[in-house]
Amino acid sequence: MASTKLEDSPESNSTATNLSAFKGTLKQYGFVQRSSEISSLTSQNASGPTSTKRSSSKMKGPLSPSPSPIKKSKPSPSISSPVQKNKRSSGYAPPSTYAHLVNNLTDSITPNLICLFIGLNPGIRTATSGHAYSHPSNLFWKLVHSSGCTPRLCRPAEDGDMPRLYELGLTNIVSRPTKEGSELSKKEMDESVEELETKIALYRPEAVAIVGKSIWESIWRVKHGKAIRKDEFKYGWQDERERMGKVKIGEQKWAGARAFVATTTSGLAARMKLAEKQEIWRGLGEWVEKRRSERAELATELEPEVRDEKA
Repeated sequence: MASTKLEDSPESNSTATNLSAFKGTLKQYGFVQRSSEISSLTSQNASGPTSTKRSSSKMKGPLSPSPSPIKKSKPSPSISSPVQKNKRSSGYAPPSTYAHLVNNLTDSITPNLICLFIGLNPGIRTATSGHAYSHPSNLFWKLVHSSGCTPRLCRPAEDGDMPRLYELGLTNIVSRPTKEGSELSKKEMDESVEELETKIALYRPEAVAIVGKSIWESIWRVKHGKAIRKDEFKYGWQDERERMGKVKIGEQKWAGARAFVATTTSGLAARMKLAEKQEIWRGLGEWVEKRRSERAELATELEPEVRDEKA
């Protein structure tokens, strides 16, 4: 009878009501568990800390261990910094910036060349070594070879032999060295055009190859008195009226050297793919190969006459 009274007591009814309300709350928030899981929790509380690992492995659903908080990843400076540095241009640097450097580079040029290559200015490696386009990232020697201007891949140290070996010459529009071409001003480039024209008129190559768009832009500004428009610029052979080094002094007349505008070969310039550069350079190489072959044939024909004159 005591047990019956206990079950019907207000405390018992209150407990049942509270338990029912608690389960309803759990159901409302999605924490309904199977009877086995509730039993597992009950046994876990009864067994104490020693059974924690075993019982927790059986838990499923929302009662499983909560995931670890998401950690915000910090940007890696080793990835972003170098890329940003490479993309930045240095901007103008006055001559005093590199006044401590000794420029050992000299022109490789003789009269009556097939083609004279006109670069922008010496880089640091080129100036100190005394050999043109000597930085490993520069594509000049590779493009000169792949285009057909030279039958083999030459080394920077062979720059002085280009006139004798392949009737090719090397010079620059600006002589002072800088780390990047962007450190030159348009003013000093434009002021160097007259000296360049005089040099071409003196040595009279059949053609000049402008190694870079900015060089041709400078030449155009001086010759036409204005900046070249986008629709006026083109790579490759230029119109006949754009010949360089023309001579008109009394009876002395020379039509000037044909002008071919090639891409820059600097490793810092990556706007154009290598295949695109090679395609442009090939237009020059085909012509150089043809002229070298024609000159060789002419020399063979004139050889008997030369021998007779010497005899």
